[in-house]
Amino acid sequence: MGPETLIPFIAIIAFATYVQTVTGFALGMIVMGAVTAFELAPIAFTSVVISAVVLINGVVAIKGSFHELDLKRVAITCVGIFPALLAGLILLEYLSDSFNNMLQLLLGITIFTGGLLIMLRPEPLEKPSPDAVFVVSGVAAGFLAGMFSMAGPPLVYLFYRQPFELKTIRLCLLCIFLISSAGRIIMVGFQGGLSVDMLTFSLICIPMVMFFTWIGKRYPPPLSTTNMRRFAFLLLILIGLSLMIGAL
Repeated sequence: MGPETLIPFIAIIAFATYVQTVTGFALGMIVMGAVTAFELAPIAFTSVVISAVVLINGVVAIKGSFHELDLKRVAITCVGIFPALLAGLILLEYLSDSFNNMLQLLLGITIFTGGLLIMLRPEPLEKPSPDAVFVVSGVAAGFLAGMFSMAGPPLVYLFYRQPFELKTIRLCLLCIFLISSAGRIIMVGFQGGLSVDMLTFSLICIPMVMFFTWIGKRYPPPLSTTNMRRFAFLLLILIGLSLMIGAL
């Protein structure tokens, strides 16, 4: 990977890391969408890098705040994630060989729909959703995580509806993304899908990810949570549209 690819790729990851740290979501969708739209790297390569980045981001972001997690909901959601994660990986391996345009179109639709879904911002529920809802959401998130390393849309929509503190919601999302990313890396490794280039680039990104995660925790933007979310939604919708147009 030459400097003309490496530098913009790292810049995209830096920006997405900061956004995820202050909102609890969007890293995978921003990185996958932007990298694919600019044709910087294949989807399979990018998804492994995203998993590594999300893993480091989650560890740094959750450090010191573990007691504020809703561990029950995190565990229940992860029950649904792992079987679907494997199914998504198998489908990605099949599609990435011969259906690049179809894969890009599916990615674009997913990001666009995810942006719209999260933007709905429904009113919080009076009481937490049943456990089965978290499992089903985990299945949907696991499939997207397996395909594109971006479990965000179904989880963000569900957790932002719960009558939890905003910080608890953000930390739960970061923790689930961390766990699913670790599981994805292990599964890809067993499939023999990890290359030296993937691991090298992921290692290069670690110091930068740790730095921008710290920046996000220490210096959040001078925007309200609502406006920050709106910015992320608009960005995702634009990325999704560009991918769909490119695929067609």
